Amino acid sequence: MAFHAELVAAHGQEWRQVGELLLAFVLSSIVGLERQFRDKSAGLRTQTIVGTASALFLLVSKYGFGDVALKGVVNLDPSRVAAQVVSGIGFLGAGLIITRRGAIRGLTTAASVWETAAIGMAAGAGLPLLAALVTALHFVVVIGYTPLARIIATRSHAERSYTVTYQDGQGVLRDLLQACTKQAWSVNSLVVAASRPQIGAGGHIDTADLVTVSLSITGPGVVEATEQLGAVEGGVRVDRGDEEDD
Repeated sequence: MAFHAELVAAHGQEWRQVGELLLAFVLSSIVGLERQFRDKSAGLRTQTIVGTASALFLLVSKYGFGDVALKGVVNLDPSRVAAQVVSGIGFLGAGLIITRRGAIRGLTTAASVWETAAIGMAAGAGLPLLAALVTALHFVVVIGYTPLARIIATRSHAERSYTVTYQDGQGVLRDLLQACTKQAWSVNSLVVAASRPQIGAGGHIDTADLVTVSLSITGPGVVEATEQLGAVEGGVRVDRGDEEDD
């Protein structure tokens, strides 16, 4: 009976380990809230998934091989295999991350792949309770946190930079500034680039010139500025600028 209790404890199936996982979930969610409020690429969902999966990886390393150690079947460290899985899945997740026009996409998907590896390792190491718990927490993140992240994004006052290309001579710049004022956005900086000819269909050069404006704005819901700025008549293209690495 005592041996059985020792075996269960070694397998990390007690409420203490469940509490450790939930603590990692809550603390990483708090960090994710701050990142989401500042509209960073690795926001609420990504931070929470990575934090929870990391806790599961460590618990698997600590308790997933207790039955082997107790029985004394081998004299080597079987957790080395788990360490290699963590590194290998990291390369797979990196391949899912895409940077396009200054915006980073696929971080949550990459983190989910990493989390799935942790769940599989926990199940294979004989930690079904922890594997099931992290699986349930995953759905809390992707279903429950998604609308929360959108609410935070629309109310955050993060600073964002955009590059707007428009047709010259149509008063588009004035309309852009009016659109910012209407949305209660503050324009921190504005740089107008030199005009350049517009190349139309067939490679011919149109008489109308294009003007490129780089502006940095701050205000509520600034993450949705692409749609608002793109709705200005005369605009040709709106690109989101690179994020500051902070």
